[in-house]
Amino acid sequence: MLNDPKVLIIEADSENAKELQSVLKFINYSPVLVEVTSEWRNATEETRDILAVLIGSCTEEGMLAGLLNDIHQYNEHLPVYLLAEKGREPTVAIDAASCILGRLEIPPNYTQLTSAMHQAEVYSESRQHADGEHRPVDLFRSLVGSSRTIQHVRKLIEQVADSEANVLILGESGTGKEVVARNLHYHSVRREQPFVPVNCGAIPGDLLESELFGHEKGAFTGAISNRDGRFAMAEGGTLFLDEIGDMSLNMQVKILRVLQERTFEKVGSNKSNRTNVRIIAATHRDLESAIKDGEFREDLYYRLNVFPIDMPPLRDRVEDIPLLVNELVRRIEHEKRGSVRLSPGAIYALCQYNWPGNVRELANLVERLVILHPYGVVEADALPEKFRLDAEIDAEMIGDAMIGTPVTSDDLDPRLPRNGLNLKAHLSSLEINYIKQALSDSRGVVAHAAKRLGMRRTTLVEKLRKYGLQRNSVAS
Repeated sequence: MLNDPKVLIIEADSENAKELQSVLKFINYSPVLVEVTSEWRNATEETRDILAVLIGSCTEEGMLAGLLNDIHQYNEHLPVYLLAEKGREPTVAIDAASCILGRLEIPPNYTQLTSAMHQAEVYSESRQHADGEHRPVDLFRSLVGSSRTIQHVRKLIEQVADSEANVLILGESGTGKEVVARNLHYHSVRREQPFVPVNCGAIPGDLLESELFGHEKGAFTGAISNRDGRFAMAEGGTLFLDEIGDMSLNMQVKILRVLQERTFEKVGSNKSNRTNVRIIAATHRDLESAIKDGEFREDLYYRLNVFPIDMPPLRDRVEDIPLLVNELVRRIEHEKRGSVRLSPGAIYALCQYNWPGNVRELANLVERLVILHPYGVVEADALPEKFRLDAEIDAEMIGDAMIGTPVTSDDLDPRLPRNGLNLKAHLSSLEINYIKQALSDSRGVVAHAAKRLGMRRTTLVEKLRKYGLQRNSVAS
């Protein structure tokens, strides 16, 4: 078993030092105490892999600035916290170059110390990533979520991916329709060929024909050379027509002809070109209503709608929010753009929000929190105001017992799916996912993961055996 993370305490006041030791042991960290400031290097030689340094009163006045400089020389990425009694400020300003992440009050506060240690873990892990030690990340290649609706979408993708059938992906803006399209391409026999997306709603109608089919030199003003279109670029692969419901009726006729005859002509040419592409289309519009209003061709609709896939809005799968947040943060860490963590109360608040912008809105929020709270732990009251409007968080309900525990829709408003579910399998799947997250966040430390899950260490060990999970492989 891996040892608990070690925290170096440099504190000349023995009473304060003992209190810090007690709290750190309680939250499953291993404190290393140094009372004589000049002896801190001896402790680092005997103890490897220090997570953070807590610096209180020094044995000699004026030593703090020199001590910080020495620690920075020892390890420029070692997180440091300054200790000070409530109402008193440390005698040195916070300097980003010395990796001081913040100040902590003495006597120590359990919640504050827990958040600080979590912040130190996030910071250290991010610095390791920046130095080239990357944890493997799928970056949305697979759809994220364990909800019944997302599992159904995955099943549909598996069923249709290898066929040549046209697929129509329906859903609100921001639900991840392009993610589905890329999954369809990735799991098909065309995966080695190009995947070419086109946003039909973002291209003016008079330019869309040239964009899709290409043009000959001199075909129109500005056509100074021959140009291939998206169909030619996607030859042998997949062409994704996003927001096809915004396409003009004139262009709909031309797309219908391509689907029927598998040929197209460049603008300014009468030569037919054969095409071998798979068409995947998507729209946020209700195409059946658009047909009634004369805004979409019925024959094209039935050509495209061979195999429909509905992407659910985020508000209908709030149980996926903890997993989505985790994946979004890992994606940002992988791209070396920082990191952040959300407290259980913050996750609870997000589960109450209506999410009109769906997953895209959630991704934007996570990026904003990374900028506002770099390497920090975001509480519910630190979220932007609109994400707090729909949820009154009961602090006692989300108290210390819930620290580190993800909140799902099952905690908020349990709803049985229309077709029922295998409750035992569903609960086991949730339990496995949360155990994996806890072990990963705790760097494989079973005792720390058990604390985050609100269970005894022996209970977690039994569950690891039950599900055949290996702590080292989960945390890697």
